[in-house]
Amino acid sequence: MNTLRLLVVYFRVSVLNETAYRVNFFIQLFQSLLELVTALAGLAVIFSYTRALGGWHPDEMLALVGVYFLVGGIISLVIQPGMSALIDSVRDGTLDFTLTKPEDAQLLVSIQRVAIWSLLDLLMGAGVLLTALIRLGKTIGAGQAIAFTGMLLAGAVIVYSFWLILASLSFWLVRVENLLVIFQSMYQAGRWPISLYPGWLRFGLTFIVPVAFATTVPAEALTGRLGVSTLLGAIGLAILLSAIARLVWRLGLRRYSGASA
Repeated sequence: MNTLRLLVVYFRVSVLNETAYRVNFFIQLFQSLLELVTALAGLAVIFSYTRALGGWHPDEMLALVGVYFLVGGIISLVIQPGMSALIDSVRDGTLDFTLTKPEDAQLLVSIQRVAIWSLLDLLMGAGVLLTALIRLGKTIGAGQAIAFTGMLLAGAVIVYSFWLILASLSFWLVRVENLLVIFQSMYQAGRWPISLYPGWLRFGLTFIVPVAFATTVPAEALTGRLGVSTLLGAIGLAILLSAIARLVWRLGLRRYSGASA
């Protein structure tokens, strides 16, 4: 309950900050629409030459694009702003203010900033996903719905944990922003099924930079492609990465000297 209350408070503060610069809404809207149109146009061009891509049909690919925008919206809404702020606070020593608060510091740095206009990506992703499901004509059963929700949550945990590990490297390294930029660039590969890539890249996007678990796996749950081994692997990886992220975070705090050093 405290976590939800804190999130509401930080969200309210972010709304007050962002509404002071309303032009940001139109910039975000333009960027989101441009990315969505580009993604849909790419699908239209590809499927004008073929009926399936790596076994994925057009409406299934549309569902994958919807998941891509949903997870991307989660990243840009709270994960990326919070981790970028963490890196800055470690560098200039203002993390001291967070560490003196009674709540868990990891929780506070994770939700300290909310980019409210990124809700547009979430809405667009939900709209594309709903359109895909209607076009597929599938009635999602309880099992599929639970599997999709579970994989979406597991993917979010995996991505968050990976970002926290990268951001926590700022306790040892001077500048790690480029690592976050690299992840953002590689995340764009999640717009396509992971099975389309060559083996070495598929391995990298699954186990080194876990993009596959964020996009392809939830889409597989919706389209009936998800196997039990993949489901269990996603849950296991989410638990493992969250534990590693917590460990790296705590080790980093031990190294942190603060602004008074």
